[in-house]
Amino acid sequence: MTMSVWQGIATVAVVALGTMITRFVPFLLFPESKEPPRFVRYLGKVLPYAMTGLLVVYSLKDVSVVSGSHGIPEAIAMLAIIGLHLWKRNMLLSIAGGTILYMLLVQLVFV
Repeated sequence: MTMSVWQGIATVAVVALGTMITRFVPFLLFPESKEPPRFVRYLGKVLPYAMTGLLVVYSLKDVSVVSGSHGIPEAIAMLAIIGLHLWKRNMLLSIAGGTILYMLLVQLVFV
């Protein structure tokens, strides 16, 4: 289905407006001069861990240990992520290193 020019403009405008609202509303609801509610502070503490767990489950949901490479590249990449994180304590380095290693393994080693 092809959109007209005006439909494309309206789509981009609505997406931009939705993005701006989700970015600006928290600053309006919780200004720096006001203490956020206890529940919001609690969510700020627990949601990063919950999100990380969700990403791990989502990443491994289709891994089959009975066919293909038997989950070996995934296991190696997970061990690399854990090792990098214990060594450097840098989330970006851990995720990027594990992703690069995994892609190299599935593209060059486990073909």
